[in-house]
Amino acid sequence: MDAVTYPNAKVVEFLQNRMVPLKLDYNAEPYATNYMVKWTPNLLVIDAEGKEHHRIVGFLPAVEFIPSLLLGMGKACFNGDQLKEAVEFFEQVISEYSYSGSAPEAVFYRGVAGYKSTHQIDSLKEAYRKLQVQYHYSEWARRAYPYWLLP
Repeated sequence: MDAVTYPNAKVVEFLQNRMVPLKLDYNAEPYATNYMVKWTPNLLVIDAEGKEHHRIVGFLPAVEFIPSLLLGMGKACFNGDQLKEAVEFFEQVISEYSYSGSAPEAVFYRGVAGYKSTHQIDSLKEAYRKLQVQYHYSEWARRAYPYWLLP
């Protein structure tokens, strides 16, 4: 990632403006043990208290790196019950990075966050429909299948 992804101008700008990056050696203690780092690269999206919300293991090219980080930021907001902000992150992944491997998971979480904030089943059903149409091959389409069965 040092040779390909991190030097990318868009990645540099994203990290400088939207994240607080911290780079450690794979065996830096106590972090390697506390976060169970077993393979590199291993990137975590954590909150101010050090709680993990998203993990990237292995190489990601620049084109996949930013959407994965945005997904992680959305998941951090989702887990912190900041549903409006979570939906905004998920929407950004879906609209700007629909081709990415992070998009199906963003669709799934957007549906769940929509349901949690409105208690309208339509959010879950719409997530399932979109997953079936655009990402039918994904594990997230399979995970959303029960939403189609809701009344």
